[in-house]
Amino acid sequence: MTPYVRRGLHGQTVETLARRVFSGEIPEGSTLDLVALQRELDVSLTALRESLKVLAAKGMVDARQKRGTFIRARAHWNLLDADVLRWQLAAGCASGDDSSLLRNLGEVRGIVEPAAARLAAERRTGADLDALEAALAAMGEEDADDGEGASPAHAVEADLAFHRALLTATHNELLERMEMVIESGLAHRDRIVHSSLHHDDPVPSHRAVLEAVRARDPDGAEAAMRALLDKALRDLDKALGDLGTTLRDPGEVRGAANGKAVRDR
Repeated sequence: MTPYVRRGLHGQTVETLARRVFSGEIPEGSTLDLVALQRELDVSLTALRESLKVLAAKGMVDARQKRGTFIRARAHWNLLDADVLRWQLAAGCASGDDSSLLRNLGEVRGIVEPAAARLAAERRTGADLDALEAALAAMGEEDADDGEGASPAHAVEADLAFHRALLTATHNELLERMEMVIESGLAHRDRIVHSSLHHDDPVPSHRAVLEAVRARDPDGAEAAMRALLDKALRDLDKALGDLGTTLRDPGEVRGAANGKAVRDR
């Protein structure tokens, strides 16, 4: 599903409602007082209903006779929707408890991306290689501007472009749609890592994937992607370690909600 466009009063209302649901301010199962909510948010009742339709389409809201409009149980939410993932990460970041979702997304990447790299090596075209090369070149520009590394936003976008191009190179429409899931977690992880004072050069690990795809080496591409993902986890652990936490210890992880790791969000 295409991510929701967050523009105008309508978009702001959707974002406000979603933030309240994910923060627990509006808990699961609660019935909404639409008139009171409309007055509080200072929007028309029509605008409020239209905003709630967006959340309903994502499985978060429903309406029944005699019960009214209510927040559905989390089991019904479309957790793979790009906006829902973004809202979850934002809520976790705000509470300092985003590590569980990051871990889950990391496991999804570990299942999807090595297989995608294998298919890309078998099916890639010249245009696919060009897109991967362009993303890698942008990634390499990270240290070129001021000798101290480019902004985290630049590094994040270059990394997203590479992984997006790799999924496109599979020429599998369903795998291509997985970019919505992968990008949400990848962008959040990258912001933490690239805002850290201690992060390694990402180019060599990505270059290894590209060269195996170029050589039409499925085994090599899969292995290179697994190595890249292992490195990504180590880099994240290191970045979180700067904040006195670690992703591999669920009991200790509090995420990177505060401090320098999220100063550029």
